[in-house]
Amino acid sequence: MRIAVLFGGASAERDVSIASAAQVFTALRDRGHDVVAIDTARGPLAPEEVAAFVGATVAYDPPGLSDIPAAEVTARLVAEGGPLREVDVVFLALHGGSGEDGTLQALLDSANVPYTGSGVLGSAVAMDKDVSKRLFRCAGVPTPDWLMAPATVEEVAERIGFPAIVKPNTQGSTIGLTVVKAPEQLAGAIETAAAYDREVMIERFVPGRELVVGVLDGRALAVGEIVPQLGEIFDYQSKYQVGGAVETFPADLPADVTAEAQRLAVAAHHALKLGSYSRIDFRMDTGGGLWCLEANTLPGMTATSLMPQSAAAAGIGFGDLCERLCASALRDR
Repeated sequence: MRIAVLFGGASAERDVSIASAAQVFTALRDRGHDVVAIDTARGPLAPEEVAAFVGATVAYDPPGLSDIPAAEVTARLVAEGGPLREVDVVFLALHGGSGEDGTLQALLDSANVPYTGSGVLGSAVAMDKDVSKRLFRCAGVPTPDWLMAPATVEEVAERIGFPAIVKPNTQGSTIGLTVVKAPEQLAGAIETAAAYDREVMIERFVPGRELVVGVLDGRALAVGEIVPQLGEIFDYQSKYQVGGAVETFPADLPADVTAEAQRLAVAAHHALKLGSYSRIDFRMDTGGGLWCLEANTLPGMTATSLMPQSAAAAGIGFGDLCERLCASALRDR
């Protein structure tokens, strides 16, 4: 197959996207496919840029807002044709922003170009955490209580309690997220989150264990558990630095809890009308209750990412996973 790997973009998750794309590009190229790498903010990579690209890793901190490209060239690339019109399928290795919220998906649909992941509706719905949680509840998938800012300290104390999680409504990789332990920290946390999004969510903190479940072609993969090593939550550094977390696939759970996590993951996936794959994130409270936090329509594909680990524990290697996602995109076009 001739495959274009789209990456980079103009979101705060740009560095993660580059690292994901490097892994995908290498895996597909090693399988004998003709692969071209395209940064949606800058265009196709020149041959001399590929070597540095395939060695990309994620820096300790996310890029500053001033370091994120101001615009993307994707619409021009689609309109002008070129490499995007000459491939069999596009592998979306983008995270956040217009690469994951349905905007790019709509552009590719308009050009009749097959792409991996979810379609316009599922991408848009899953990116909006507020809307996602409403649909989770309609589907019988438990999710922690939440409010949307603005909210007073009194409202948060009464309806959510402290500690609380404050985060941008449409941001990933825990960028802009704060664990608010005391009322006087609330205003600052909302200001931090608002730097990344015009909407801010205030969510009940669920003490307990961090679980994830990959979903592929409508079936749940292995359940994994994440234990952060660099802080109390699975933050940006814990996610993307080697040794940042202990990640166990499959998780050491009773069989009935594993089965319930997998059932809820598939239910959440279908509730948001997602496509060929996703990663569903949970917290398991001290009583064994499962609480769905969010769905990721383009989960990370870096060397330390969770979706590839969930697949590997189910017997699907990284190269096989990448090829399978491309095949699903062609099948579902």
